Amino acid sequence: MERHVRALASAVKEAEEVSIVLTHGHGDHADAAPALSEMTGARVFGPEGVEGVDVVIGEGDIVPTDAGDLRALHTPGHTSEHLSFLWSGREALFVGDLFLGEGDTTWVAEYTGCVADYLRSLERVRALSPSVLYPTHGPPLQDPGEAVQRFEAHRRRRIEQARQAMAAHPTADIEGLLDAVYGAGLPDALRGAARRSLSALVEFVRDGDMS
Repeated sequence: MERHVRALASAVKEAEEVSIVLTHGHGDHADAAPALSEMTGARVFGPEGVEGVDVVIGEGDIVPTDAGDLRALHTPGHTSEHLSFLWSGREALFVGDLFLGEGDTTWVAEYTGCVADYLRSLERVRALSPSVLYPTHGPPLQDPGEAVQRFEAHRRRRIEQARQAMAAHPTADIEGLLDAVYGAGLPDALRGAARRSLSALVEFVRDGDMS
């Protein structure tokens, strides 16, 4: 990580002012912020509850930049505090880990109510009609409408699989439902993550699919 931080600091060494903007508190997003801040003198902007943040921001707050303001939007689901940032004048949205640049899924199993939150956040992105999405991992998503549809369709397929498994095995616990939803060939290394994801889906179904 130290090499990466030094490379980032070198890339902005000619800038008059540097700001660090965090979408959420996962280590691959936030852990390097204090070191980079120390090297560059940058203030760290981010959601409440994330370590190392100098300026707490939330829904509607503005982070000014020389390329246009970034307006914070609360888009929970991946984490409860997750923020996206609308780039003023560009119709572009920085979406953190709400989407990934490839595939059709992201991690949604972090906290109670995360699946319902995630679906609402996808609907919010759809309503904004941005021209491009910039996820943290992977390339830009140049067709946001298609991306929203793809990620939502994947999540709803999983919800339906969970619903069908629960109906077919009404007394089964999460462990008993794993194979029905993910298949008997699920590698042992993935069972922990799958169990957490399935638990979130089951909670959503039991709560009446409040999306």
